[in-house]
Amino acid sequence: MLGIDDIKLFDMRIRPRVLQTMTGTKDLQMVNIRLRVLFRPEASRLPQLYRTFGLDYDERILPSISNEILKAVVAEYKAEELVHKRDSVSARIFQLMTEKVSSFGLTLEDLSLVDIQFGKEFMAAVEQKQVAQQEAEKMRFVVMENEQKKLAAIVRAEGEAESAKLISKAIAESGKGLVELRRIDAAVEIANDLATSANVHFVPNGGNMLFNLQQQQQQQEAQRLNRQ
Repeated sequence: MLGIDDIKLFDMRIRPRVLQTMTGTKDLQMVNIRLRVLFRPEASRLPQLYRTFGLDYDERILPSISNEILKAVVAEYKAEELVHKRDSVSARIFQLMTEKVSSFGLTLEDLSLVDIQFGKEFMAAVEQKQVAQQEAEKMRFVVMENEQKKLAAIVRAEGEAESAKLISKAIAESGKGLVELRRIDAAVEIANDLATSANVHFVPNGGNMLFNLQQQQQQQEAQRLNRQ
């Protein structure tokens, strides 16, 4: 039976702990994973925790469980998938660890993947792939730019050809009108010249205003003789 001297104090607050594991992916790439967990002990399970694992129960329980689960989960994914599906990987690890630690009297409050590090060979391959993708994207942009220039040249040439065709058609359809317009302009110019000439006299047109030029000359001659 435990006495007063045998009373042990446990920290019931939520505490953080960083766990790390080196393991392999589905495509045989080595990866070093670090995760951070927030945990606390269940008050009703403290006597069992102490009898089984002692005061440093978290040191005995969490590393072994995280190592087991990380190896199992990481083996389900390829290296690139660990990066692209980081959230789903983290959720999967959290689910499995929550179930596992609860059987030992612990409650897992939160879990996050702190770091994922791959081997040098894989990182070099990823870098080469990124460079190749960038070059391919650059070439694709150049090809698209050239295609746009060709298309613009074709559209411009077609527009110029259509414009020339329309001009030719307009000239062909309005050729007579242009000739008539030139004729009218010439007639106006001649009329202006005649109007300003002192040696030119106009005879009004109209049935009641016609004069016989010969009669006019005779009358003028008779008037001259009378004055003499």
